[in-house]
Amino acid sequence: MPEQIISSDSLSYRYNSVEVLSNISFDVEEGDYIGLVGPNGSGKSTLIRLILGLLSPASGGIRLFGHPTLEMKCRERIGYLPQKMNFFNPFFPSTVREVVSLGLMSGKKFPKRLETGDNKAIDDALDMLGIAHLRGKAIGDLSGGQQQRVFIARAIVNMPDLLLLDEPTTALDPETRDNFFKLMKRLNREKGVTIVLVTHDTGSIGKYASKLLYIDKEIIFFGGFDEFCMSGDMTAFFGPSSQHLICHRHDHSLLALKAKPKDE
Repeated sequence: MPEQIISSDSLSYRYNSVEVLSNISFDVEEGDYIGLVGPNGSGKSTLIRLILGLLSPASGGIRLFGHPTLEMKCRERIGYLPQKMNFFNPFFPSTVREVVSLGLMSGKKFPKRLETGDNKAIDDALDMLGIAHLRGKAIGDLSGGQQQRVFIARAIVNMPDLLLLDEPTTALDPETRDNFFKLMKRLNREKGVTIVLVTHDTGSIGKYASKLLYIDKEIIFFGGFDEFCMSGDMTAFFGPSSQHLICHRHDHSLLALKAKPKDE
C-alpha cells in the first residue's frame, strides 16, 4: 500500500480577519505528482507554507508521512523551492556548486560537512539541470534563469521523498521550462519522488502531472485529469474548451477547429 505523504484535514487559514483558505481537505499518496493551480490570490503559496509548518492554521491540520509537520524527521525528507528567493543574497561569494551542496546539509548531524558520496549527488543534480559547466561560477554572476536552475538543483540534490515547488518555471525560457517539466516527470516516474508543483501554466501541467488540485481559497477540484476531463461541474466552471486544454486528453487542433465560427 502506498505511503500517505500529505494529509490535510479541514485546513483553514486567516490573515488578520480575512480567510485565505477554507476547509481544505486532501490526501497525497506516495508517487503522486500534483499540479497545484489557481488564480492569483487563491492561497496556493499559503498552502505550501502550511504544509511545511511555516504557518500555523486557524483550524484543521496537516500531517506529513503520518507525523506532525514540525517534526524534523519529516523536513529531512522534503525538498523545497520557494516562489521568491528572499533568502538569497546575490552578492554573497558562493559558487554554484556550493549553493547546490547546501541542499544536503539539512539531513546531517553536527558538525555538518560534506562526505565522499555527496560529491556524486551534487554532480548528478548539476547534470540533470544542465548546469554542470557553471559549477565554479559565482551565483551572483548568473542570469535569473540560470540561478533558478541552481536552486532547483539545490532542492533535488538529496533526492527527497517529497518535492514542493512554488512557481519554479517563472524565470525560465520556453525550452528550459519544457525540459524542467520533463525532468520532474522523470523524477516522479523513475525515482518515485512525490511532487507538489505550484504553477500558473495550466496549459502544460496536464501533460506531466498525475493529479490536479485547483483551489480558489477552497478546493474547486482534486483528482486525476481523466476525472477532471469528464466532470460536468468542471465543464460548467471552466467552459469546455478551457477544461480540455487543461486536461490534455484531447487533440488541441481539433478543439480549435470546433471553436471556430461555422461561417469561416
